[in-house]
Amino acid sequence: MAEEPQDSDRDVEPAVAPEGSGQQVTFTHRQILAILSGLLLGMFLAALDQTVVATAMRTIADDLDGYALQAWVTTAYLITATLVTPLYGKLSDIHGRKPYFMAAIVLFVIGSILCTFAQSMYMLAVFRAIQGLGAGGLFSLALAIVGDIVPPRERAKYQGYFLAVFGTSSVLGPVIGGVLAGQDEILGIAGWRWVFLVNVPIGLVALAVVWRVLHLPPVHRMIRIDWWGALVLAVGLVPLLVVAEQGRTWGWSSEKALICYGIGVVGVLGFVAVEYAMRDAALFPLHFFRGQTFALGVLISFLVGAVMFGAITVIPQFLQVVKGSSPTMAGFQMLPAVLGIALGSILSGQLIARTGRYRIFTIVGAVLIAVAALLLHTVTAQTSLPVFMVFIFVLGLGLGNLLQPLTLAIQNALPPKDMGVSTAAATFFRQIGGTLGVALFLSILFAQLTPAITTQLHDAAQSPEFQQAVAAAVNSANPVEAGIARGLMSGDPTAAQASMNDTSFIEQLNPTLAAPFKDGFATAFEAVYPPIVVLAVASLVLILIWREVPLRQKSGIDEARSDIS
Repeated sequence: MAEEPQDSDRDVEPAVAPEGSGQQVTFTHRQILAILSGLLLGMFLAALDQTVVATAMRTIADDLDGYALQAWVTTAYLITATLVTPLYGKLSDIHGRKPYFMAAIVLFVIGSILCTFAQSMYMLAVFRAIQGLGAGGLFSLALAIVGDIVPPRERAKYQGYFLAVFGTSSVLGPVIGGVLAGQDEILGIAGWRWVFLVNVPIGLVALAVVWRVLHLPPVHRMIRIDWWGALVLAVGLVPLLVVAEQGRTWGWSSEKALICYGIGVVGVLGFVAVEYAMRDAALFPLHFFRGQTFALGVLISFLVGAVMFGAITVIPQFLQVVKGSSPTMAGFQMLPAVLGIALGSILSGQLIARTGRYRIFTIVGAVLIAVAALLLHTVTAQTSLPVFMVFIFVLGLGLGNLLQPLTLAIQNALPPKDMGVSTAAATFFRQIGGTLGVALFLSILFAQLTPAITTQLHDAAQSPEFQQAVAAAVNSANPVEAGIARGLMSGDPTAAQASMNDTSFIEQLNPTLAAPFKDGFATAFEAVYPPIVVLAVASLVLILIWREVPLRQKSGIDEARSDIS
């Protein structure tokens, strides 16, 4: 019987075999958890930042006199984070993960410091772009490093931690953002500026932990770097991401949008041509897409990204507009979805480790998402909050069963030497799908909003109770309520259209006046979910024809050493 390892054998420093020796590099459970602590802190930085900033954005825009420019702050971050993701993956395959993961943390912290001192929305947009340069590496490289040190069959158990961190940040973010943005000053600094400043100590701790515990074998492959591919990808993606974020404001068929479409299509075609010419040195070598598991995997990732971000984005708006929750409370009310994601990822991870099978969980996940979308389609303003929470729990459970096995399968589909590329591909296509999904589903929501509210107001106007409430509100001491009442009495359509830009007035109305606005928003909310059902079913069809590749028994490092020997 083998002796139990002594405490000294369990030190966080992994024993790395000499390069090219062919010996197995063994990481104990304790060593893996030590490494994970640094990776999780890095991912927590990027995930938390997105939700914190979103909650505080209105306060930030008011203070910097740039309400109309706030979308560009989000767009700048999104563009750089998306564009550098494949570049991080390729460079880390060539030179090793650790230096690039640490560089990503440093860039993110520098961007956070700069954001703290921004004096205009234009400056903030530039500094958020610098943050995005770091964020693009934090997600993909963290998962790639886990792929390096943990065999695929065991990897699912550890990747569940990442989904748990992602879910936790989605709850903590609105709470922290609301608290900080609500303070005039903290230690002499405007409260909203702490939204960015809080990243600095977390980032420094993450940097120290990664430097201390992450010791991987040296990597250096003699291969060209696809700088031209990165440049042409930027030409293709930047206008498409811009129009995805701005199209609802510009109009999807406006001159600006059409120009973006044209440049984007030319850029994407140019990127494919460059990738064909670069062959193995390409950011995404085209021959990878000949494999059914990889090609279908990234397509499913694209669809899942659209479903996930599209479905989740509109839920806090429903909670705030229809249920009257504050941004902070809406964050807490999203907890069932987070618990569903965590539970689904943990259970699927444990079962994958025991059985070595993963496709069944993606099938379960897609079915649960379709069921949840159908349930959310039945939601009205009168649906109780506990019932609504059950529905979003089912949605989270589906996502938890789908996200983790999907990343695992894509990593497993390519050789270990391309772990960075495979992980970046999963992240990149999911992010692109998410961006387009949010643009699509928010467009559906707002396109339905005005006619839905107008219909509800027309129906309510037939009620004597509503007529009395309007007449009484005309002389209300509340100027917002009085203004809405006068608009309704005069038949002014802007009373309904106002809800498209600022829904805060609804909470200032008496319940009878507010009911048509809430009912109208609930009707528009329902309209978002039938397309989500369609995308979930499309994902399920692709999964059913997806071929399951047996999970490898060695970590990425050990597989690479075996190839060398």
